[in-house]
Parts: sequence; C-alpha cells; structure tokens
Amino acid sequence: MASTAPSSSGWVPAPAVGLPQHVNIVALETVFTGLPPITLPAPHTFSLTVYERTHPDEVAERLKDADIAIVTTVVITAKALESCPRLRLITAIVAGTDSLDLPACKARGIRVLNAPGANVDAVAEHAVGLYFAARRKVVPSMQQLHQGLWPERGTIIHSALTNGNAPRSCRDETVAIVGYGGVGKRIVTLFKALGMKVIITGRKGQDSAPEGRVPFLEALAVASVVVMCCPLDADTANLISTVEFAAMKQADCVLVNVARGGVVDEEALLKALQSGQIGGAAVDVFAVEPAGPDTSPLLTPEVAASGLNLVVTPHTAWLAAQTKANQHVMLLENLNGFITGDIVPERLRA
Repeated sequence: MASTAPSSSGWVPAPAVGLPQHVNIVALETVFTGLPPITLPAPHTFSLTVYERTHPDEVAERLKDADIAIVTTVVITAKALESCPRLRLITAIVAGTDSLDLPACKARGIRVLNAPGANVDAVAEHAVGLYFAARRKVVPSMQQLHQGLWPERGTIIHSALTNGNAPRSCRDETVAIVGYGGVGKRIVTLFKALGMKVIITGRKGQDSAPEGRVPFLEALAVASVVVMCCPLDADTANLISTVEFAAMKQADCVLVNVARGGVVDEEALLKALQSGQIGGAAVDVFAVEPAGPDTSPLLTPEVAASGLNLVVTPHTAWLAAQTKANQHVMLLENLNGFITGDIVPERLRA
C-alpha cells in the first residue's frame, strides 16, 4: 500500500531528517480502534503491515524493519527496541503511554506521540455512570433480585442502604477529583451540573495546595465521592492505599477509578469495602490487564458472590464512536506532523 498525497495546503514538505522516502509502517494491534485510511505527505510512499493483536514477545520481530509503529496498549520494552534499528516514531492511538519505555525511546532517538483528549467525553460520562451505579448500590440490589429474595422477604430495599442509611442525593455529595487534566475537567463540569460540590485535590505528601485546590488528605476526609482520573507514573503508583482509605471519614464514601489500575492498591480497596471503611467502589481499570480472578483480588468468585458494593467494567470507559473518530484524526495528524515537523506539542511524550 502506498500514498503520495500532498499535504492539505498543497505545499510539499521536506522529508523528516533521516527518514527514507519509502516508509515501513507497522500497526501492532488494531483490535481496539481499527485504522483510518493512511496517507503521508508527498514525496513519501509507504508500506503498511497490520496485526490485529501482538504479544510483547512478538514486538521485536514485527518491528525489526519498521520506521513507524502504530500502537495502543502493547508493552514495548528497551530490550525489544534494541532489535528495531530503523524505528523513528511510535504513535499511540490512545492517551496512555505507560506501556512504552519512554526513557529508552528517548535514548534511541525515537519520537513517541499519543492522542490525549480523544476519549475525554466518553471517560467522563462513564465515570458519572459508575458513580450512580455505586451510590445506588445497583450490583447488590441486582444480586438479591436474581436470588429471588424480593418475594421471599417482601422487600429488599435494605440492599440499597449503606450502614442503614439511604443513598445521598447529588446535592448532598462532595466530590474530590484526583487528576485535573482533560478528563478531570470534564468530570467537574458534569458533576457540578448535577448539583454536587466539587473540590480538586493537591498533590499527595504536600501539607498545602495551590490556590483553588485542597490538600490531598484533607480532601479525602471531606469527600463523599473520590474520583481517580490521574495518569499512572512513579508518583501516582498506589496513590490510594491503606492510609488513604483510613483518611476517608465519610463511611458511605464511594471511590471511582477511571485512571489506571495501578493508582489504587486493589488489596487495600477490597479490605476497605469488606470492613465498611468506605461505602462502595466502581473501577474500570486494573493493576494487571487483561484482568481476571487470577490477577485481581477484586474479580474472584468469592468477591462476586459476597454482595459487596463493587462495580467493575473491563477498561471500557474510553469506548465511544466519537472517541474512535477522534483517535483516527489524531493518528493521521501525528503521522503527517512527524514528517513535516509540525508536531502538536502536547502529544509529544519522547
């Protein structure tokens, strides 16, 4: 497959330094987002190799002759990059790049671009849905319905109670937002529209916070809802663990995680739910993905049957028709911008 289409302005740009005129592009995993029709600015032509799925052990072999790699979540290690002497660009169709060894990419002169903001609306809306499911205790109520307990007992409204109390209304909620990027800002808008009081947390470990934010532990203490929408890095790994759950003073507090699984200690979360330290949780992401009973304490058969107020979805918060359309536009912009030198600064990760 080849293209010699000129740029939209009609100007033929100079080729990227060191990039051959004919470019080998390899898409490692199209199962999640698919690909749009690929075009490159003239005089460049290209060959495109597409894989539906790629295991990390297959990365080195599949990228050994590639100039450009298109990825979503496959792990690319420094070791794999040693076998890819021609690789000049990795463009992620998604926002997250925690599966890529960014320091190794930078050391080898490999540019890494991503697609921030493509999924903002979808993730924010999913977070709101998860909040309602947890606050209204949808899962425990469904379980008791399926068990036939309503006709047996005459009522199962207790399945929607937390510590004997009825669910809060939106106007009685105080929401702490952890992570104030594009998703965090959109969640703030949606929750405020529902009448909630919303606060933005400062950084963990700091006694004070910038103007307009609330110190981290102080925010957890007053919040009735905590929403995680921060990136996963060295500073945010296990950001919420035993100490932080102890700081949540509202016994009916609900935790919502649409960030990355690693920002919440799953064992500590399970203990907080089982002990009644918090009122519920809803998570879309897991420390190990793909997640299952063997990799996450939140997904064991025992937990599923326990009646805990725990809502789980399989990392689908991003999924929406508009997300896919946005990702495809950003992918083409990244490919063409790399060649012309017109890279969107906020998408540059290495």
